[in-house]
Amino acid sequence: MPVIEIANLVKRYGELTAVNGVSLEINEGEVFALLGPNGAGKSTVVEILEGHRDRTSGDVSVLGLDPGKAGAEYRDQIGIVLQSSGIEDELSVLEALDVYGASYSTRRDPMEVLELVGLADRAQDRVSQLSGGQQRRIDLALGIIGTPKVLFLDEPTTGFDPSARRQSWELIDGLRDLGTTILLTTHYMDEAQHLADRVGVIVGGEIAVIGTPAELMDATGDTVVRFQVPHGANTDGLRPLGAVVEGIAVSCRTATPTKTLHELTSWALAQGVELFDLTVSRPSLEDVYLQLAVSDAQPSPAPDMPETRGQQ
Repeated sequence: MPVIEIANLVKRYGELTAVNGVSLEINEGEVFALLGPNGAGKSTVVEILEGHRDRTSGDVSVLGLDPGKAGAEYRDQIGIVLQSSGIEDELSVLEALDVYGASYSTRRDPMEVLELVGLADRAQDRVSQLSGGQQRRIDLALGIIGTPKVLFLDEPTTGFDPSARRQSWELIDGLRDLGTTILLTTHYMDEAQHLADRVGVIVGGEIAVIGTPAELMDATGDTVVRFQVPHGANTDGLRPLGAVVEGIAVSCRTATPTKTLHELTSWALAQGVELFDLTVSRPSLEDVYLQLAVSDAQPSPAPDMPETRGQQ
């Protein structure tokens, strides 16, 4: 069942259209990553869903409620991790969770939450004594203290070291397993690729494509084979195979990597040369994103993508 439903959402600021006809559905227990360049409209969409910003037109429903009209009943069921927060510096970490957690009818044990975000050993420290990354962990803790049914994560791991990022990914995976629906925005493509059940890319206020990470990566088509040849090697025979030769560096984009790799290694054996630094790589989610989210570009449906803008 869809927990979040958006139909033809539009947000205008005077003559500027920040969001232009966005439609999508997010199902219960799903992690959905909304990606896009700065100014593309993703934060506006999230703020409308949170009830923090009015829409110009369109229909929006979260947990069966209109965020623009819902009150305390709605806020009691959602958690929000903003890009930045204003927690009082003089509170201790534990006091911050006690104070803000009191707003929820059903809240988790504060020490349990601090264990989950890796701050149990800093429970009695003042917020002002923590590093930027540790303060970001408090933001994450406040987002889950109320046992939310829907969790909005806006750049949740900005400022985290690699270990803390991995720990937060485990936490998000655990919340999904408990049935929490999560809407994630992030500029870390590996994060979206690891966590998201589905991904939507928004460009110029419109959804350019929606699909699972695997679908989007497969839809970009070609695999890339790269290697280096010894100096002085005769590479004329590589060009008929579709290879691009730049000095000793060779690359080849192919939709049939097994066949192409066989042809390339057969050429190398015939020439009596070794292919150094040989790699075979499929397109990553970052490759997909960069194809779609070019700065100032207008969105256009990508060929063979599983879902294009305006579709659910």
